[in-house]
Amino acid sequence: MNFSSREREIITFLLNAEKDTTVKAIATELGVSIRTVHRDLKSIESLLSHYNLELKKKSGVGLHINGKKADKDAFQQAISNVTVVDFSPEERRTVILATLLEMNEPIKLFTLASELKVTEATISHDLDQLEQEVSLFHLTLIRKRGYGVEIVGNETDKRAALSDLIAKYVDPFEFVSLIKENIQKESAHQLNAISNRLLDFINPDRLNIIEKVVEDARDELPYELADSAHIGLVVHLALAIERLQKGETIKFDQTFLQQIETTKEYVIAKKMIEKLAVKLKQTIPEDEVGYITMHLMGAKVRVDQDYLLEESSIDIAFQARSLIHYVSTGVGVDLTNNSSLLHDLVAHLKPAIYRLQQNMRIVNPLLNNIRNDYLDLFQLIQDGVQETFPDMTFPEDEIGYLVLHFASTLLNDRKSDLRALVICSTGIGTAKMLSTKLSQKVPEVKHVDNRSFFDLKHLNLDSYDLIVSTIPLNGFEGKYIQTSPMLTNDEVHRIKKMVNQKKLTIHSNKATFQKEGTKKRDMMTELEALTNYSQAILDLLRSLHVQKMKDRQTMESILQVAMATFEREERIIHPNKIIKKLQEREKLSGLGIPGTSAALYHTRSKDIIQPIFSIFTLTYPLTIQGMDNESMTINTILLMLAPEKAQQEVLEVFSFLSSLLIQDEVSLRLFSSGDQEKVKNYLSEQYRTFLLEKNLL
Repeated sequence: MNFSSREREIITFLLNAEKDTTVKAIATELGVSIRTVHRDLKSIESLLSHYNLELKKKSGVGLHINGKKADKDAFQQAISNVTVVDFSPEERRTVILATLLEMNEPIKLFTLASELKVTEATISHDLDQLEQEVSLFHLTLIRKRGYGVEIVGNETDKRAALSDLIAKYVDPFEFVSLIKENIQKESAHQLNAISNRLLDFINPDRLNIIEKVVEDARDELPYELADSAHIGLVVHLALAIERLQKGETIKFDQTFLQQIETTKEYVIAKKMIEKLAVKLKQTIPEDEVGYITMHLMGAKVRVDQDYLLEESSIDIAFQARSLIHYVSTGVGVDLTNNSSLLHDLVAHLKPAIYRLQQNMRIVNPLLNNIRNDYLDLFQLIQDGVQETFPDMTFPEDEIGYLVLHFASTLLNDRKSDLRALVICSTGIGTAKMLSTKLSQKVPEVKHVDNRSFFDLKHLNLDSYDLIVSTIPLNGFEGKYIQTSPMLTNDEVHRIKKMVNQKKLTIHSNKATFQKEGTKKRDMMTELEALTNYSQAILDLLRSLHVQKMKDRQTMESILQVAMATFEREERIIHPNKIIKKLQEREKLSGLGIPGTSAALYHTRSKDIIQPIFSIFTLTYPLTIQGMDNESMTINTILLMLAPEKAQQEVLEVFSFLSSLLIQDEVSLRLFSSGDQEKVKNYLSEQYRTFLLEKNLL
């Protein structure tokens, strides 16, 4: 099995995707053209077939790898064990950098080119880019003709660069599982080629010993050690021991060492080094104790306030308060009296400042997610840190951790009263279903308006905090989330992510609004509203038909029977046009209600004269696509039809009906019972409550 590094990246991207993804998204992720991705996908399809997998493509939605989890896992393991035809440029530069950091002498360009199967000119170009990268670690890349290439600098900076590479390319959870399973054994848990290459620097026997010593030390710390800190400490010690084996030692600032000798972390670090010296039969310099102390001090995640105050200095607390004031001004929320935030910040800042003073890099594995999710807050805190700590440079990884502290506080403190716009093709039916689910699962959303796609151009969209749609909004340039009417967990997660972004929007001073229908009205307006609502409810109840289909039918034949009845009653014209609209609606997304045996067919059309609600029960069930895009069997069809230019009251009456359909199992069983009189009585009672809630009765 041969494939390029780019093909491997595409495969990994698809295997890790939680939902369908577009070719454009893949191209953007890889930084290549859409045509290139299409070309690679042809080769990938062939590879997939050998593992009983298939590349499923859905027009307008995207593509995904389809197959059993066991087959996907087998395929993932297979591609990780195969040497790829080529490394990507980034991977190649990573291998070059790791090799140079490991070497204690110059290496020829020819040697690197031969190993990586590229030309010396390519290696030379890679080195041009690496020069800037190593300078971030205060290292220098030396190149001389006839001499070769090497990286020079102090040992501390070389270790920092190696640690950074491992943190960047080795998944921490896979790293821990390999330690636990014994890295020397054949494990089903495989790492990718770059990960394997980087871990070659670490002796697996020593790694297990080191991990056990770190595990024992956790019990002695007065606070919990986060997984990321645990892994970082293991990697640091492993690299330290490897470098000591080669005679490479570090120097720790002796004045600073004296300052931290009285801390609890120093006592624990010293004990760890003594244990390692015995177990590894190796002399370990005192300077290493200083660095382990720094790792432990930087790993505080939950400390009680007494311990915090004991360890904290007044100047850092003062600077933390200044930062809180800066951020409070920026977000328009007063956080200056939040003692919990102050304590958390001081607990983080003290070891963070130690790390920065000693040029110790910290890697934040969540950095990209934090920056994407809270970009405004990230930039605000970045500016605030620069003003509060003018003599220090905080890297983005450190800023990311500070953002988490503020985001957590803001999300808990800030009261939300968000307004959502829900769109479906008609503005009735599934829109109300989605609205009901949205209110249930996202409590921050207090107000929901239901509209059709054609209403978009007439609405003031700035008055809404988010827009959710059950259909693609082709031609709409605004930001929206497309979901199923029943809201899957993944869709709820996406909406909550956007809600959190809204809650943390800087200077969000959106004007207050009044929900339609809540303004103070005069008596004449109330009487007009009551008349319109009453007429809409009466039209709907008079249109109610509950019909049992005894013969085997197709969906199209059922719709034809229904339209023939409505045409005779002069409620519609041009029945075939209405059937076509219903079928087009079904193609946009499924109409089966998940978790039930019912389907909701609905549309608005100029060929519909009066509102219609009818129920068809089937003797012979049909299989259709559900709103969650899964195939399902139905024995009840709920049909809702409204005029294209229906009054707002008519649409509200229909929307209320839609919410009743999914209110609970009792109501749904009633609609599926085939008892027309019971359905009509139930609806009459519910609409009376509807009018009472609007203060119209």
